[in-house]
Formats: sequence, C-alpha cells, structure tokens
Amino acid sequence: MKVLRNKGFDKSKWMQLPRDVLVGHDVLGQLPQVAGDLSLGDSALVVTGKHTLDVAGNRAVDLLSRDYTTRTFLAEEISPAVIRKVEAEAKEVKFLVAVGGGKVIDTAKVASFNTDRQFISVPTAASHDGIASASASVPTPEGNLSLSAQPPIAVVADTGIIASAPHRLLASGCADIISNYSAVLDWELSHRLKDEPISEYASTLSRLTAEGMIRNADLIRPNREETAWMVVKALVASGVAMSIAGSSRPASGGEHKFSHALDRIAPGKGLHGEKCGIGTIITLFLHGSDWRGVRDALRKIGAPTTPGEIGIDDATAVEALLLAATIRPERFTILDMGLTRESAESLIRMLSKE
Repeated sequence: MKVLRNKGFDKSKWMQLPRDVLVGHDVLGQLPQVAGDLSLGDSALVVTGKHTLDVAGNRAVDLLSRDYTTRTFLAEEISPAVIRKVEAEAKEVKFLVAVGGGKVIDTAKVASFNTDRQFISVPTAASHDGIASASASVPTPEGNLSLSAQPPIAVVADTGIIASAPHRLLASGCADIISNYSAVLDWELSHRLKDEPISEYASTLSRLTAEGMIRNADLIRPNREETAWMVVKALVASGVAMSIAGSSRPASGGEHKFSHALDRIAPGKGLHGEKCGIGTIITLFLHGSDWRGVRDALRKIGAPTTPGEIGIDDATAVEALLLAATIRPERFTILDMGLTRESAESLIRMLSKE
C-alpha cells in the first residue's frame, strides 16, 4: 500500500494537560469523585505541609479515606532528599494528591513524574502558576533547579480556602501571571535573534492571560472568593500555555532569571511571584513596553514594585541583574544582551521613580 506523505515533514509532539479542573466554593468535597472519575486506583498518598495539613490536608485525607486506602506525607520543605522520600512512599500507592502551596505541589509533581504516578493538585493558595504546570523549581545549594515533570491530571481549587489565605500570596500569584507579558516578549526576541522555535498558540494564550490580569487589577481584593476564582483560572491558563509549548518558555523569561538570581544571593527574601513582578518592570523597560502600566497594576493588586519592599537593598538587586545572564544561559532574554553595571544601577534606581 502506498501512503501519500510529505517527505520533508516528520514531526510529533506530546502535550499533557489537566483532564479535570474544578474551581469554586467548597469543591474540595468533590475530591473523591474526581479521583473516581479518572479511575486512578484504590490507594492514595496525600502530600501536604505542616500548616496546610490543618487548612485542608486533614479534610482531604478524611474524604479520600472513605473510598481509598490513604497515606499522608508531611513535606515541610522541598529538596532532593524530601522528593526521594515521597517517591519511596508513592511506589506503594496508585496516585498522589498534593494539598498545599507551591513547594508541596512541586514536590509531588516531581515525585509523581519519577514514579509514573498521576497526581491531583489541590492548591491552598494561588501564589504562582505551578499549580497546573509541567515544571517544578527545586532549591539546591547551587541555586534553584528548574525540572521538567508532568502537569496534574486534575486541579481541585477551593476558592473558599484560597480566599482565606494571606493576600500577599494571592498578590504574588497575580504578579507571576503578569510576568507572562515580559516572558513572551523575551521569547519573541529569541525567536528573531536566535531562531528559537516559538508556539503562536502558547504565546498568545500566555499574553492574553497577563493582559487580562493587568486589565482587571482593580478587581483584585483580599479575602474575596470572586478574586480567588479569577486568579486561579488565570494560573491554570498559564500552566496550559506551558504544556502546549512543551516548556516553561511562555511564562519564564528574563524576569524569572532575575528572580532566580535573587534566590542565590538573597535567599529567603520575597516570594517567587513578587520577585518576578519586579523583574517584569525592569525587562519591560528594556523592551520599550508599557512598564508604567504594569507597575501601576502591581501596586493596585498589592504586590511590591521595588526591591526594598521585600527587604532587598539596591546593591544586591544590581548584582542579581548582572548575575541573571548566567542563569539558564540556554534561555536567551533581554538580560542576555550585555547589560553593564552602570545600566543595571540605572534600572534599579528607575524602579523608585514616579
């Protein structure tokens, strides 16, 4: 049999996306039904944190225990050693459930990938877009590692729980979404200068998600379920954009390199999304884009716009800008164009000007 075929094109791509996404009031109660709908098996490992155990972890265990053999793992930090312990536990069950913030979800995400077990993401805060993405950030003594994993097979985001979390966490998530705007500009720059492949679908979805958050900045208010619902939907959309692209490129550019550089030289200062938001203002200025509009949106949301607001002095921020080019050097961004110390100092001073 002869099959007509274009001999010059033989391309395949595997995209993994969440199958079920539940966002709304008291949807945590539907966790057992979600697991049953997906036919994940008869046993589960609930990975949670010390604080989130009381917030939602205990309830998740109680709900699942009615139909599933359930174990609990308390992940008090994210590290290669903790991930290995979770992997050992995961081999004894059919699927994982991550109940907590970004560190808990990233821990379960890597462990599920390495043990070939599906996992359900149950975020207790909307602090960054890792709740639905296929990548994880793992700190090491040498700096943060960005690891490829797999997205959750389902997301169960209870807006009542998320809205009750400190507003700083939600504002950080908003800043992480807004940073997609500069990440896409960096991706397009690399496409033009380095011929890096780009996905129009992924970049468009990522940009629209960021623009929507900027446009609705006035609606972001503390302890409101409507706000939590809006932010979680945007975080899931950002995760989907990364799955379509097959990498974190639609949501990670120079602003993330700046954030990771700060992780190295000023560990423990500021949340991930907060640092990305500050980096976004800087990189948008370099791109000649609307950095003032983004700064205003971050202020309305309640996110920091200067290093000083997260306890980082200007000299440290300058060093982070200069170090950024050495972070993931294979990922070309506007910060890889040969930034001088004088320019870096000027950019940090610019952040405090009206």
